[in-house]
Amino acid sequence: MKIESPAFTLDDVRSFMATYLDRERNLLADRLQDASDRLAALAPRVKAEHGGESDWNAHELLAHIAVLSKFYGVLVHRVSSGQQPNMDLLEAVHLRDTVGHQMSQLEPADLVRMTLADHARTIKTLRETEPEALRRSADLGEGITMTAEEIARLPLVSHLELHIKQLEKLLAPG
Repeated sequence: MKIESPAFTLDDVRSFMATYLDRERNLLADRLQDASDRLAALAPRVKAEHGGESDWNAHELLAHIAVLSKFYGVLVHRVSSGQQPNMDLLEAVHLRDTVGHQMSQLEPADLVRMTLADHARTIKTLRETEPEALRRSADLGEGITMTAEEIARLPLVSHLELHIKQLEKLLAPG
């Protein structure tokens, strides 16, 4: 095996890291696109319904997905562009149910349309933003600091994937 590392410079290492960051950014955008496609496929099966005090029904879960997709998508954009969030994370969590209830008054088709548009904007941000910009961090309150990439990966994409799986179970036949 040819030994190459002694000739590496710090610029080479930075270039390799930039390649890896670029790859990760595109994989994250792919995950969000896959989740969005799964949601679009499920959408026609979600019926308008208003629940009670128990677990969320499919319509309410869809409303929650719409809320998280908008909120965390905007947060990714704001942090990656160097803007500070205008709300802390805990405050957003406390508002979640109120906003989710308001959103659940919309028709499922409208919720899906809005959500897919939000995903498309976030996917565009992920694909077009320089990897270094996605490494910008913001104070989200209560001692929580996250980079734009972490926000996209954890509270947006991972959270979305979990809820889509939950939605698939709710809409499963039988």
